[in-house]
Amino acid sequence: MSPWVQEFWRVFGITTGLWLIGLLIGQAMLFLFLASLTYIGWHLYHLRQLEQWFSHKKFHPPEAPGIWGEVFYHFYRLQQRNRKRKRQLGEMLKRFQNSTAAMPDATVVLGPDYEIEWFNKAAAQLLGLQSPRDRGQPITNLIRYPSFHQYLEQGNYEDNTLKFVSPIDAGIMLRVSVIPYADNQRLLLARDITHLHRLEQIRSDFIANVSHELRTPLTVITGLVETMRDSEDCTQSHQRPLLLLAQQTARMRNIVEDLLLLSRLESEPPTNHSEPVAVAEMLRSIYEEAVALSGDRQHQITLAVEEELIIYGQEGELRSAFSNLVFNAVRYTPTGGAITIRWYRDDQGAHFSVADTGEGIAPEHLPRLTERFYRVDVARSRNQGGTGLGLAIVKHVLNRHRGQLHIESEPSKGSLFRCDFPPSLRADLTTF
Repeated sequence: MSPWVQEFWRVFGITTGLWLIGLLIGQAMLFLFLASLTYIGWHLYHLRQLEQWFSHKKFHPPEAPGIWGEVFYHFYRLQQRNRKRKRQLGEMLKRFQNSTAAMPDATVVLGPDYEIEWFNKAAAQLLGLQSPRDRGQPITNLIRYPSFHQYLEQGNYEDNTLKFVSPIDAGIMLRVSVIPYADNQRLLLARDITHLHRLEQIRSDFIANVSHELRTPLTVITGLVETMRDSEDCTQSHQRPLLLLAQQTARMRNIVEDLLLLSRLESEPPTNHSEPVAVAEMLRSIYEEAVALSGDRQHQITLAVEEELIIYGQEGELRSAFSNLVFNAVRYTPTGGAITIRWYRDDQGAHFSVADTGEGIAPEHLPRLTERFYRVDVARSRNQGGTGLGLAIVKHVLNRHRGQLHIESEPSKGSLFRCDFPPSLRADLTTF
């Protein structure tokens, strides 16, 4: 029989029995009232049993007939399921902690306000965290690098990582990344890249030293070639080889200059960008050089700039970045093609863009365009005089100015290269 049917017959039996007894002695209402009190008291008794069961955290439920037996049984089953789920979660958490504790990378679980909820042994060794002292503390109170604070606040973690020196050992270089998950939870990973950093530094120093040493012999060769070409003894048959030698020497010199510039951008710390740069005037100069470079190819080059818009930065670096983008557009746009150069502002900051109607770039090449010496078409790039370092220089210059390079391209339809600068670097010529 259903518990609720049993409960109905229990209520009916108690009420009817006491009502009949009351009729026999002439107190029917009194005995109905006693029946109600008896029924309510019975429920209150079992409610007290339920409360004591919960408060004393007993495993087995109390014995009870009827509907209360069913209630106790369902609570007991729910308690068993919760305990089983709790054991499973505890085992999963233990496995997670054991696996992350064995990782060589520092792992820190951060809460909504960047407070430290848990960290592994590597985090103690690389970041200097201590348990239980640092649990619950905001990690920004313990790692006090301004760049780290900005990295956490900007929220764009997918494609960005941060490098900084370990807070407890200046000889350790760390690469930090953040992975958001759940509700405002974050997983911070820090990897020791000291060895890679040293190798990169050795490579950079080697390239800088070799490039510097090549400048003198290249200058000598250039001078000798020019002297030989201008000599009266130089026959017509020698002019062609000497011309090729001069062209290749000039190309090598350009590569050396670009390598030296890249090395300086990588090795020197960013300067204090307090120098106002009149970008519009700079772009007019670059525009004239682009027209001269275009020559007989008759490109339709358009310049649209906001005269009053200036930014704080390093003028030489910005000129190198902007000219690389413009000259690339001239080199790789077919005869008669259109090139549009813009310098403008909006709510997101200041922007420099170069759009062309060239051959475009396939999507698989876009992620690698800023790598050193990466070329979509090697033969064509060499014929156009490119060094393969221009976009790498652009990327490093923008990084030093807290800017970003945005590339859009579609084969046979052209390309758009846009440099985005934050509003904090933007100013107005009328304020000076």
